[in-house]
Amino acid sequence: MSAKILIVDDEENLCFTLERFLTAEGYEVTTADTCSNALALLGEMAFDLIFADIILKGRSGIDILREVKQRQLPGVVVMITGAPTIDSASEAVRLGAFDYLPKPVTQQALIRVARAALRFKALADEKEKYRLNLAAIFKSVKDGIIMVDENLAVIEVNAAARDICMVAHGHAIGKPVSFMESACCQRCSSALSETIRTQRSIEIQRLECRHAHQSARVISLSTYPLSGSRNIKTGGVMVIRDETRLADLERNLKERRGFHHIVGKSERMQEIYSLIEDLADVRTTVLITGESGTGKELVAEAIHYKGPNPDHLLVKVNCAALSEELLESELFGHVKGAFTGAVRDKIGRFQRADGGTIFLDEIGEMSPRMQLHFLRVLQDMEFERVGDSTPVKVDVRVIAATNKDLTKEIAAGGFRQDLYYRLKVVELNLPPLRSRLDDIPLLVDHFRKKFNTKFGKKMTAVSSDVRDVFMQYNWPGNIRELEHALEHAAILCRGNTITIDHLPAELKRAAIEPEAGDERRLILHALEETRWNKTEAAHLLGISRQSLYRKIKVFKI
Repeated sequence: MSAKILIVDDEENLCFTLERFLTAEGYEVTTADTCSNALALLGEMAFDLIFADIILKGRSGIDILREVKQRQLPGVVVMITGAPTIDSASEAVRLGAFDYLPKPVTQQALIRVARAALRFKALADEKEKYRLNLAAIFKSVKDGIIMVDENLAVIEVNAAARDICMVAHGHAIGKPVSFMESACCQRCSSALSETIRTQRSIEIQRLECRHAHQSARVISLSTYPLSGSRNIKTGGVMVIRDETRLADLERNLKERRGFHHIVGKSERMQEIYSLIEDLADVRTTVLITGESGTGKELVAEAIHYKGPNPDHLLVKVNCAALSEELLESELFGHVKGAFTGAVRDKIGRFQRADGGTIFLDEIGEMSPRMQLHFLRVLQDMEFERVGDSTPVKVDVRVIAATNKDLTKEIAAGGFRQDLYYRLKVVELNLPPLRSRLDDIPLLVDHFRKKFNTKFGKKMTAVSSDVRDVFMQYNWPGNIRELEHALEHAAILCRGNTITIDHLPAELKRAAIEPEAGDERRLILHALEETRWNKTEAAHLLGISRQSLYRKIKVFKI
């Protein structure tokens, strides 16, 4: 595509001659005899090169040059003058003229200047294209980018970097990069300086960046050298990644993946930990059983957050807390008008959990009709919203939990056998606290630290009497009861040590009957030693099996 050239001169013969010379070179030429006509043409067409006589009727060619620069038009301007002076030449150059031609204009001089001007424009266009591309990259990249020259003065900085460093664009350009980090650790400028000096990249992982006017951020940065021709050092570029949210997530997930505060060193708990690890990457249905307060919900969370999609939702539903109608709507959603009170469409929890996990607590409380409905969903992972016939397909991992003996519920006709076996692909049975006494010291220490933080306390220990009560007590409420007992004690405790006086009433009563507690502990220890073989446990205790059965019933073991 040939270059477009505009000639502005009020001498008709000169216009004709210049047009002929340039047309012969293959350029597309347009002429104008006045400044007004030239400005009108510049508003209609884009010219690559403009030849303008300085002296025109009414106005000067300098006015055209000014308009080109003010409008930021792409054309290169060359001035033509019949009487070149230092003043006129310097003014033209100052305003941005590429060159000027003295009259009379020869063909050789015209073509030479035209070619040089168009080469200059091609380079300028390429540079502008590069700048625009760079600006687009700077704008689109979510990481912060700071470019500096060899003296560490900021050349360019994108919005992400300005946000991280809390500095306005106009306040950064031309300033030393240290100006941007005046309120933080100044590792950025030292890294850039080292990179420019050694011409080697530097990476710094998880650097804590602090500013006076914002909370601390966690960033990772990388620096790269910039070199010109002949490997001359021209500066450096730094990429800053704000990893604050990721660090927070990892910190939270670390707590969760630490089995979500499931505490215990007993052999049975180690088996459960291993089973959780095995289940984490297997998208199969899991049934968690155990008494109330044994931590079934925490185990469900651990399975989900240890799995391959921890960022997807874990949606929880308590089946015992909702009526049959409400449970159906909560699980599968409904459409507007499906029933009285359905004033708008609602997405069910199964749909919300798509790609993640749904945890159905107290599954044993589900009605027979809902059991049937739920069984069909488990089989096909497809359901219909209440009041709608359009099937909804989901990919959801199902974890169910109950404190009931479902085999007894099946025998009594309260739970479907087919649903039970569909849920019980893998069953994870949580032991009661009375069967894992070795874990009580760990749990006590865990909750003590928790309530120190919650209530601003400085409790360092529990008394030996309290430890004895905890080890002897039956814990019908399991870990939840232990937690509540320690929370009660933490509220009352004004010193460093939790004593009997700080415990709830039922634990104080247990402290008055240590003999019964000791006997119960001995029986429980014997049962654990013999892996719950009651004949062997009775022999170990030196009592009959019938006496052992009676004591197990009395002590609610």
